Amino acid sequence: MASFGISLRMSQSQTIVLGIETSCDETAASVVVRDGAGHGRILSNVVRSQVEEHAAYGGVVPEIAARAHVELLDGIIVRALADAGLGFADLDAVAATAGPGLIGGVMVGLMTAKAIAMVHGLPVIAVNHLEGHALTARLTDGVAFPYLLLLVSGGHSQFLAVEGVGTYRRLGTTIDDALGEAFDKTAKLLGLPNPGGPNVERAALAGDATRFAFPRPMLGKGRLDFSFSGLKTAVRNAAEAIAPLRDVDVADLAASFQAAVTDIIAQKSATALADFARDTGQQAPTLVVAGGVAANKAIRSALTATTEAFGADLVVPPIALCTDNGAMIAWAGLERLATGDISGQGDMDMPARARWPLDASASPKLGSGRLGTKA
Repeated sequence: MASFGISLRMSQSQTIVLGIETSCDETAASVVVRDGAGHGRILSNVVRSQVEEHAAYGGVVPEIAARAHVELLDGIIVRALADAGLGFADLDAVAATAGPGLIGGVMVGLMTAKAIAMVHGLPVIAVNHLEGHALTARLTDGVAFPYLLLLVSGGHSQFLAVEGVGTYRRLGTTIDDALGEAFDKTAKLLGLPNPGGPNVERAALAGDATRFAFPRPMLGKGRLDFSFSGLKTAVRNAAEAIAPLRDVDVADLAASFQAAVTDIIAQKSATALADFARDTGQQAPTLVVAGGVAANKAIRSALTATTEAFGADLVVPPIALCTDNGAMIAWAGLERLATGDISGQGDMDMPARARWPLDASASPKLGSGRLGTKA
């Protein structure tokens, strides 16, 4: 079935793919079309957040997330098709996240995609969630290969050289917590509600970023790897030392934490740009930033300054396409179809995977590994 789908796609002037994303706590489906010139257009993009379902627990509960995906996904797919004004008969393929992620949720989306594909005689493409993030800038901004990717989200903190569809070289990753996780855990210890990232950023607006001298782990090490667990511990120790916390203390702690993170990201990005420019010979490389943490205005401002100083281009897709969504999965499927290569990803037997690194040749990092960063 997979090979039939590829030959069919190559003969058409445009290709339409339904994308399904269920790797964490967003249930999402999207319909995206790619024309013969390689330009993409989002026909629909439906995302249902599960923030309310997990609010009482201070974080995502995998079992609750998987159950919610089961209850929500069929309706979201129907809505995505209706918003696009299309039916299953208009589709050329179905793409779904097959990992990395919370395995229960990944299984729900992948099995649903396989069922749709089998019933309607369509190819199914098992998409790496990280590849969805990695290729989004080509959908939104038409970015050409190669480019440097900074992926910062709840489960991932990585620098990647994106050299082509299916060709990714990891330059650095976290050795412990991902940045989004560090934001969430900092919010929790400061008594801020979930989701942590936006609430830490909001609290920091009223804070004094110089009050607490938090560490900047891994700077000056000559490496592009990240470490945020020590910074998180420093925030906890500072908070415990002045407990009970007043509103001004929470604001100052949040601001000081965010300032440390911003410094780390900016300096690491400057080093990554220099390394990438040297390796590729590009005088004005492009830095693409993806993942939910890309919504943080302080980080975006710092990265803008960093890329301007280097003479590089900064591309940040719209926030709705930086967080988890079905459009990035549909687009990754379209990119795969355009190359004529879905080897290993177009098989009905393709399993759901909790971990699935983009760069399979990269050595594991001690302590890293949440949602695929461990590989």
